[in-house]
Amino acid sequence: MTFNTTVINNKVNPVDTSSGRIFLTPKTYVLIVLLIISAIAGTNSADLKGILNVGVAAITAILFDGIIFRFQSRKKLFSDGGVITGLIIALVLDSTTPWHIVAVTTVIALSSKHLFNVNKKPIFNPAAFGLLVAIFLFSSEQSWWGAFPELSVWTVAFLLIGGFLVTERVNKFPQVLVFLGGYFALLLIMGFFGISQAGDALRIPFINCALFLAFFMVTDPPTSPGKYKDQIWFGIITALASIIIYIIFGGLSYLLIGLLLANVWNVLRVYMAKVFFASRGLENKV
Repeated sequence: MTFNTTVINNKVNPVDTSSGRIFLTPKTYVLIVLLIISAIAGTNSADLKGILNVGVAAITAILFDGIIFRFQSRKKLFSDGGVITGLIIALVLDSTTPWHIVAVTTVIALSSKHLFNVNKKPIFNPAAFGLLVAIFLFSSEQSWWGAFPELSVWTVAFLLIGGFLVTERVNKFPQVLVFLGGYFALLLIMGFFGISQAGDALRIPFINCALFLAFFMVTDPPTSPGKYKDQIWFGIITALASIIIYIIFGGLSYLLIGLLLANVWNVLRVYMAKVFFASRGLENKV
C-alpha cells in the first residue's frame, strides 16, 4: 500500500494510491459534521422548515458557486466550502425564515467571498458577512437553532463532540480555546462587577451561539491565521470585540461583528508584515 500526501492547512491528508481511497479533506469533514448537526437540530424545528431551509441553502450555494466557477473556467464546479457556508446560514437564521431570504442571504455571503479577497483568500467569513447584512436588509431573526438552544441541555454534547472533531481536523485549537476562554472569562468578570448584561450572555441560547460560532465559524481556515501565535491573537480579538459590541448594542449580532473585526485584523496583520519585510528587502515571512 502506497500513499501520496498533500498538506491542507498544516494537516497532512494521505491519498491511498494503491486502492484509490481518498481520505476526507477538512472541508468534507466539516460538511459531514454540519449535516449531522442539521439532522439532530431539525428534529425540533417548526414543521421541519429548518430542514427545508438547509436544503435551500445548500442548493443555492451549489448553483451560485457553480456558475461563478464556470465563468472562471475552473475544472471543479462543486463548492464544498460554499455548501458549508450555506449550511451555517440556514442553521443560524430562525428555522421559520422564508426560503427566499435564506437563498438571498446565501448568495450575499458567497458574493462577499468573490468580491472581497486578497490573493484569492476571502477577507471576511462569508457566513458571518451574509448573516450580518441580512439583519439590515430583511430584519431577519437569528435563533441559532443549529446550536440546539431549544433541545434538551444534554444535546449540547453533540455540538461539543462535532466541534472538537472539526477543530482538530483544521488544526485550530489555540484559536478556539482562547476565544471561548477569553469570552467567558470577560463575562464572569463583568458579572462580578454587577454588569447585568453579563448574566444574560451566560445563559441559553447565548452560550450555544458562542459555541457554534467558535467551532464552525472562528475555525474557518481561509479567513483566520495558521500559526499558533497568530491564532491566539485572533481568538483574543474576536472575544474582546464581541463583548464590547454586546455591552453597547446587545442582541445576537455581536458575535458576528466580533468575528468580522478579527477577520479585518488578520488581513491587516498580513499586509503590515509584507510591508515590513518588503521595506527591508527580505522574503515575506508571513
